[in-house]
Amino acid sequence: MADFNPCRVFRKLAYNNALANYRLHQACAQLALGEFEALRTSFFPSIKATLNHILVVDWFYVDGLEGGSLGSEAWKVEEPCQTIGALAAEQARVDSRLVAVCERSTPETLASVVNLHRDERIQSELMEDLLSHLFQHQTHHRGQVHAMLAGSSVKPPQLDEFIVADDCRFRGSELAALGWSETVLMS
Repeated sequence: MADFNPCRVFRKLAYNNALANYRLHQACAQLALGEFEALRTSFFPSIKATLNHILVVDWFYVDGLEGGSLGSEAWKVEEPCQTIGALAAEQARVDSRLVAVCERSTPETLASVVNLHRDERIQSELMEDLLSHLFQHQTHHRGQVHAMLAGSSVKPPQLDEFIVADDCRFRGSELAALGWSETVLMS
């Protein structure tokens, strides 16, 4: 049996996160005029608002994971991206940063404390807990966008077939577009 590496799951989740965001943004790019910002029933009132929320929260947490102090400046502008193209580009950048954080992780860094700069206080969390929270947040809100797409002209994409080796037949084009390989994803 191979040695257990506690960092592997977080690396895989970071890649999974980026792949799912890529696939979701590709679907949203096909929306008819007005559908991206159309009012819908969900926690946030539109696909645009929900995807922007994912982005600004990622800016906050990834900055903290990198040792930064961006804090609430991350969401000073609630919806910084007005188009799916701009949003997809910004999300890809922060997803790459998150992948890099997870690629650099060690058992020691996973057990280290990350300081998040809140308005009036510093929130201190273990890195492994913060990563778990961030991946849950992403999954939660991507699911909302997925549901909103069901009420649009675009079929919601498959978002849950990235993490296991057997699903490689479903992700080849996305890996190529992102410049990744199965070897990197499965290591």
